Amino acid sequence: MKKGLFSLLASRRFGPFFFTQFLGAFNDNVFRQALILLIASGVVTSVSVNTLNNVALALFIVPFFLFSALAGQVADKYDKAFLVRKIKFVEICIMVAAAIGFYFDAVYFLLAVLFCMGLQSTFFGPIKYSIIPQHLDDRELVSGNALVEMGTFLAILLGSISGVLLKMDGVGDGVVFVSVIGLALLGYLAARGIPHAPAADSGVKLNWNLFKETWHILGYAREVKSVWMCVLGISWFWFLGAAYTTQLKVYVDDYLFGTDGLYALLLGTFSIGIGLGSFLCEKLSGKRVELGLVPLGSIGLSLFGIDLFFSYAGLAGNGQVDIAGFLQQAGGYRVLMDLLGIGVFGGFYIVPLFAFIQHRSNPHHLARIIAANNILNALLMVLSAAAGIVFIGMLEFTVPEFFLALAIANVVVATYIYTVVPEFLIRLLIWMLTHTMYRVKHQGMDNIPDDGPCVLVCNHVSYVDALLLGGAIRRPVRFVMFKPIYDMPVLNYIFRTGKTIPIDSKSRNPQIYERAFVRIREELEAGEVVCIFPEGKLTKDGEVDEFRAGVEKIIGETPVPVIPMALSGLWGSFFSHKGGPALTRLPKRFWSRVKLTVGQAVAPEAVNAEDLRNRVLAMRERP
Repeated sequence: MKKGLFSLLASRRFGPFFFTQFLGAFNDNVFRQALILLIASGVVTSVSVNTLNNVALALFIVPFFLFSALAGQVADKYDKAFLVRKIKFVEICIMVAAAIGFYFDAVYFLLAVLFCMGLQSTFFGPIKYSIIPQHLDDRELVSGNALVEMGTFLAILLGSISGVLLKMDGVGDGVVFVSVIGLALLGYLAARGIPHAPAADSGVKLNWNLFKETWHILGYAREVKSVWMCVLGISWFWFLGAAYTTQLKVYVDDYLFGTDGLYALLLGTFSIGIGLGSFLCEKLSGKRVELGLVPLGSIGLSLFGIDLFFSYAGLAGNGQVDIAGFLQQAGGYRVLMDLLGIGVFGGFYIVPLFAFIQHRSNPHHLARIIAANNILNALLMVLSAAAGIVFIGMLEFTVPEFFLALAIANVVVATYIYTVVPEFLIRLLIWMLTHTMYRVKHQGMDNIPDDGPCVLVCNHVSYVDALLLGGAIRRPVRFVMFKPIYDMPVLNYIFRTGKTIPIDSKSRNPQIYERAFVRIREELEAGEVVCIFPEGKLTKDGEVDEFRAGVEKIIGETPVPVIPMALSGLWGSFFSHKGGPALTRLPKRFWSRVKLTVGQAVAPEAVNAEDLRNRVLAMRERP
């Protein structure tokens, strides 16, 4: 039965964890915002407000540098549900100390409490993302991460607003005390409902040499190049996010001449955008880890970031501009849409990256990889602050010019990442193909096993069959491709990157023929999915031609299940053979509804080419 995104919230394997992390993020921001306002009130006169704010930021981030390596080890060594309950109990103790600090307006004491909160967040971080794949299957990873990102940014927004409201004149200090302690208690109660999450590697020996272990866990993150690029991509996102949110207050005060209400509106728009983007990402990904949305997110981040620079030209601040006055200006709504767009495409960008790390990483040290990610996130946030100092303070950029520099830098970083790991761009191409020229409907996808080797057999209708199948199947697929199609310009780059296996006839090119079967055997022995088109060529009349005996040869050498599949609706589409011997004539249809039907697996001992053809014919809808 198909489940919606929010149905996970009602399940015990995800709901308690979600509310635990939501309440924790909410409480963090209530406390931090209340502390910022206490500092701004001038309680401490010997040190400037700006200095104290920078000290506060440093005290919260420093634990991520110092203790993430230890936190990653602990998260892999012990039951994560047990650890979460212990961490949430510590949060109650920290919030009791915070209440005492607020009662006496003890800023320095509260700064020490803030350090403890950063330490608590450091230990919770590796658990937060490594527990998700223990309780959710691969098809739910994107949904789970989307909900976590939506919840986190909603908690940041609501927590920041609540912190302001709780410290407003006329609100008793007792409300702050009760709020922070009450939220911590609710978080602990929610944590008690999290199911057991057994240790990923109980044999881990804790290394207390934190600097050596930090380098060690960075090595875990670098084991798989694509995972490492995802870690760098996430850290870059936090660089951008920190840069935008840090400079937003200055942007409102010095360039828009806006009120605090306008600042809250713009910050809220950015946060809501990320939540909305996370929600849309889940809908557009089709219940799979869809890397194609990551380049799309990068493009949107840069386009809206560039437009944010130009939208400033339509604004003319005069005195204190409130929300109504701002929206009456020519560029007001444009600035809002730019910040919303940056947030939405940021959601497209970050959700698949986290899901991909969870999907591709070795589960025995996933928490340590998340810890490495947290270290780099903290480093990039610090570098973000340094970039603001250099560009705005030393090079005398305006804040709008700094935003433009960020958008251009994003293009450079994205180009580097997608050049090193072209899988991102290929997935974007496939995603665009299956959401524009072709609308693909799936049936029986659960017949393809989530792990283990198997051979897929399918009728061959168009030049993009492999792309459409690759976009629909959740697992990576090694396609066996007729060499003349494999060698086609543009498609060849895609096929090579996807580890497609070229094959030719035994009589025309025996070396390629034999090499193909060696590659197929190697891939199946490695537990991969191999897909072949047993007709050996594209159909020229829309019918299913005779299946060649190659599939029997494959199964004879490596006995694995064979799964028949049928493509319908492609005949007459843009990349089909209809209308001429190749692409010499335009077909009748540019836009096509395509159906992919997946049948039941056939046991190796029952594999027969003619029987497989009959199964495909029975599933296929007539052209």
